[in-house]
Amino acid sequence: MMQIDVTLQARHATALRELLQRPDGIEAAAYVMFGRNVVGIDPWSRRRRLRLVSHQVVPVPAGDEISASPRHVTWSTATFVSLCRQAAYRGLVPAIVHSHPAGMRAFSRQDDVNERDLYRLLRNRNGTDAIMASVLLAGDDHFMARAWFDDKEPVAAEIVRSIGSRLLHFGGESGASNAALVRQALLFGEAVNNRLASMRVGIVGCGGTGSATAMLLARLGVGQLALFDDDIVEISNLNRLHGARRADADAMRPKVEVLAREITELGLGVRVHTHRGWIENEAARDALKACDVIFGCTDDHAGRLFLNRFSHFYLIPVIDMGLAIEPASADMRDMSARVTVLTPGAPCLSCRGVVDPKAASEEALRRAAPEEYERQKREAYVRGGQNPAPAVVTFTTETATLAVNELLQGLTDYRGEGGWAWERVRRLDRGIERKRGAIRSPHCPICAREDYWGRGDMDPFMDRIG
Repeated sequence: MMQIDVTLQARHATALRELLQRPDGIEAAAYVMFGRNVVGIDPWSRRRRLRLVSHQVVPVPAGDEISASPRHVTWSTATFVSLCRQAAYRGLVPAIVHSHPAGMRAFSRQDDVNERDLYRLLRNRNGTDAIMASVLLAGDDHFMARAWFDDKEPVAAEIVRSIGSRLLHFGGESGASNAALVRQALLFGEAVNNRLASMRVGIVGCGGTGSATAMLLARLGVGQLALFDDDIVEISNLNRLHGARRADADAMRPKVEVLAREITELGLGVRVHTHRGWIENEAARDALKACDVIFGCTDDHAGRLFLNRFSHFYLIPVIDMGLAIEPASADMRDMSARVTVLTPGAPCLSCRGVVDPKAASEEALRRAAPEEYERQKREAYVRGGQNPAPAVVTFTTETATLAVNELLQGLTDYRGEGGWAWERVRRLDRGIERKRGAIRSPHCPICAREDYWGRGDMDPFMDRIG
């Protein structure tokens, strides 16, 4: 049986609460259109997974409601038929949403009957492969969900989450206490440890910041890690690559294999999946799409642009990090660690000027057609390779710590700031940290295209040509 989970944009969760929470305690209804994130083979469960990501909230027109009470709500199916038509045309999954104001955290028998009838209507309209989702708001703030693949029994979502300034989870966090994390539980509570244990976290780039990030996440209790990198260990990496040894450099071992070995030998039960290759390769797609959060530890523009887009299409937050050390003669002009959270509603890397599309296209050309890249380089169409940047293990590790702490902030709000800072910058040379703002560009191909947010799978992938 296919596994499913559901992600709501925080703005959609808020909109649903406003539509469904009536002051008179009467049940109410709404619709959601979900994008599909189909994971062919989940790298940890080895099963097919459907991840539904919210794309649009559609109110039920006031005139469509037939009757409602504290225990039921019925409405005309006319709007639902229109929703089915749009879903078929756009490749989306229609969902009905209703409330249980009294807080009963379970779908009722009457819900089963009503939803089965609606699913049959959808199947007759859209075909036997049609999928319908159902979302329940129990009480004031607890979401549950399930999906209908046939008219027999629905499949319950393993977890429902909300993505915005916080990373909120509704269910899916039960588990045994971990003796290795008992002191962490003293601060954050056992529920946070269980949540971390259930999470699937990707690390793109396993160099100085990436290797430190992976080791920190493993010791934090993250249960599933996916490591993505195409490089091997070299002698010059040993001053900052956590877990790497001289023998690894001599044997030219892949960074992902070295890091996976070190994490496994910790004996904390972390399940590690590795992918050696470029992040845009189709072979990496299932593992990326199965993640709950991704840490961007790559230093190339093309990789950052890819993850920037990916976070918006699939509602998978990306915590991107960068370290700038720019020597100026004998002094340091800048020593800054940056952490940026990418999720719909926050200014993206393009709007912040972190990525350079021209540099990204040159990097892509160098990978895909190295001979053509060299020809254009000779003719001054591209700028050529850069000199190696300075690297100090304490600085790369501090950058990783800043990023992992931002994950904890999103989960627990331990700073009391209300959630994530979209960007933090720490001046390592001055001991100063600040939150840096930015304005979303009205012409940004990501920030200004809300029709991409939660769009999920489409052809071509993420609407990219070439």
